[in-house]
Amino acid sequence: MKKEQTILVVDDDTAHRLMLKKLIGGWGYDVWEADDGARAIAAVREKAFDLILMDIRMLHVSGIEALEEIKIINPAIPVIIMTAYASVETAVQALKKGAYDYLTKPLDFDELKIAISRATEHTKLKNENEYLKSRLGERFDRRNMIGQSKAMVKLLDTVSQVAATEATILIAGESGTGKEMIANALHFNSPRAAAPFVKINCAALTETLLEAELFGYEKGSFTGADKRREGKFRQADGGSLFLDEVSEMSKAMQVKLLRVLQERELTRVGGAEVIKINVRVIAAANKDLKKEMESGRFREDLFYRLNVVTLHVPPLRERREDIPLLAQHFLELFAAKNSQSIKGFTPLAVEKMFKYNWPGNVRELMNAVERAVVLARAEYIDAEELALLMDDNSTATATAPPENLPLDEVEKRTILEALNTAHGNKSEAARRLGITRKTLRAKLDRYESNG
Repeated sequence: MKKEQTILVVDDDTAHRLMLKKLIGGWGYDVWEADDGARAIAAVREKAFDLILMDIRMLHVSGIEALEEIKIINPAIPVIIMTAYASVETAVQALKKGAYDYLTKPLDFDELKIAISRATEHTKLKNENEYLKSRLGERFDRRNMIGQSKAMVKLLDTVSQVAATEATILIAGESGTGKEMIANALHFNSPRAAAPFVKINCAALTETLLEAELFGYEKGSFTGADKRREGKFRQADGGSLFLDEVSEMSKAMQVKLLRVLQERELTRVGGAEVIKINVRVIAAANKDLKKEMESGRFREDLFYRLNVVTLHVPPLRERREDIPLLAQHFLELFAAKNSQSIKGFTPLAVEKMFKYNWPGNVRELMNAVERAVVLARAEYIDAEELALLMDDNSTATATAPPENLPLDEVEKRTILEALNTAHGNKSEAARRLGITRKTLRAKLDRYESNG
């Protein structure tokens, strides 16, 4: 069952606090309340909140003081500060001390809803993943596959459907997306699960060695062949054979593989005995095999023999919802491996992971988290500790404004792009631009009036 998100509202103005409790509760959140910073600190010691919405000016313990203490207790809790226009500078100070965002009073309810949704998203995704795993677990073993995005749910549904068949499967996807894990799931959820699951990387061997590894060889068939050896097809008899990077096979090897797939029999290198095989073949490629076929680099008949069912594994940039789930999974894995006591990521770290394009996909994310775990000095990994192989420019999705434009037009484009990148959140856009929200609103009003 999915867990309801829990929000702590902290405000010494009783009427405002109760209004927010009713409003936010109506959006489907479980809302707790505190009338002072000291009570908020005590509540955080007792309960793990998904978000804290806190006024900055309170009679006894201020929002700034409470923020500092809360970040010591649990730096992963997102804290959104509420402030009047007159104290925006104080709100900026709060951001420097770890606040996730700030909103100005009187609150814009649409903006409040967006801010709350963004701040709680990574926690919500983790809860939904637990629910999804329990639901899918009734049907098939996921073999540690993490994902609740629409693309992954669709993929895993197809895996569960075709795993029990004898169909040859082609798994397509960029390097590092997890094609081997999909192959694992196909084998271990098939009737062949108790039989061997043998893997070979076709790109790692020369043509001669690949032939010998796949089909086996007789004693004396080449230099160093001092005894008969069975190949991967024979080793996988009754089970499954995973041919990774099948697109890297030479044309000559493609012909030999095609014959084995068609006839279900092979001959060892240097031998004459015809050997029957009972193997399910699962192939993977990070190149588009159809384009390779059309260009003449891959045989058309072999393509159609392998392409009985094709599973496309999406790159990580197309399933960003899964990034926090994968990151937390890897964190727990490497923390246990290195005897580290690390609980999670700060909101800024999660945001940084969301923004990055991950050209190396899941494998790159796994390596980044492992480095962060090894180098971590606190219970929560911050953005600076992720040590990602990127810079701020690598996350940009928009092109820079053309040169020789009027200064006003450059400013307008920059502001509108920041607003678009922040998904319409004016506070976030203002923060990225280094201006106040009031200034941002004034400029947007001017753009609107000027058409």
